[in-house]
Amino acid sequence: MTRKLIAAAALLTISLGAVAQQTDVNEVRRIISTLAADDMMGRGTFTPGIEKASVFIEAEFEKAGLEKLPGATSYRQPFAMKGRSIYPADSLELVPGAKALHNVVGLIRGASKPNEFVIFSGHYDHIGILKSETQDTIANGADDDASGITAVILLARHFKQHPPERTVIFACFTAEEIGGFGSRYFSREVHPDSVVAMFNIEMIGKESKFGRNSAFITGFERSDFGQILQRNLEGSAFKFHPDPYPEQQLFYRSDNAMLAKLGVPAHTISTTQIDKDKLYHSVDDEVESLDLQNIADIIDAIAVSSGTIVSGKDTPTRVAKED
Repeated sequence: MTRKLIAAAALLTISLGAVAQQTDVNEVRRIISTLAADDMMGRGTFTPGIEKASVFIEAEFEKAGLEKLPGATSYRQPFAMKGRSIYPADSLELVPGAKALHNVVGLIRGASKPNEFVIFSGHYDHIGILKSETQDTIANGADDDASGITAVILLARHFKQHPPERTVIFACFTAEEIGGFGSRYFSREVHPDSVVAMFNIEMIGKESKFGRNSAFITGFERSDFGQILQRNLEGSAFKFHPDPYPEQQLFYRSDNAMLAKLGVPAHTISTTQIDKDKLYHSVDDEVESLDLQNIADIIDAIAVSSGTIVSGKDTPTRVAKED
């Protein structure tokens, strides 16, 4: 093929799709099907199912070649919880009735700016077993948020193959569904001034209200994070939109909220049509209801659009701190 034909083919790819396809849809299917399988029992906090999900994610991080947090011997970031309070893991014996939990966290150390962090995150817990009028009682949580965790795992592979200048942290949070306790603990363990940006990924399993090749960003107007992402996708069909559901207050309903309150440009990327999603928090949130190609396309868009932030070229403006 001549150079002119190659160039023409490249332009055709851009004009017809969001970005050049990199993510393997079969891998999307494998990962999300494992996390949302019936034997995970809905990944409820404090259940054997969420432990099984953690073991799977840890194995994927190991295969991707991620480093562990400094001083850690595994990808687990343990902590303790009692009531609505969280404590370091070594408090388990000191706080009667406290229960053990853990996030799953790995990283790729930045080549030239190792002390500046970019975070990709999602939550790996869901709501477990529900009372149901049907025989199915397992809330599999395929979209919420096995789709986001699938993205985190595949983005870890991407950036391992494209070494970053800033340190990239991949965090899978626990206990989001019962109050965001995993991200609360994580936010206490990282200095917010060191975090350049946070890409929290939640519910990307279906087309957004804007159609294919699109997603929305919560808190779009609070920093220039979204503008940077969109600029990096110039020439493609993919577009990031402001959150179309401001009345839902989604900016404060996911794991980005804790760091955002501390001034970090921490935003959630999503496609959920939350105002009319009848499968949300139901036993019917299963893999069969998802558009796996759409998930792959969004992962590719995030990989490309985050490139200048991960490389250190762009630094999003800070979000206003909250008291």
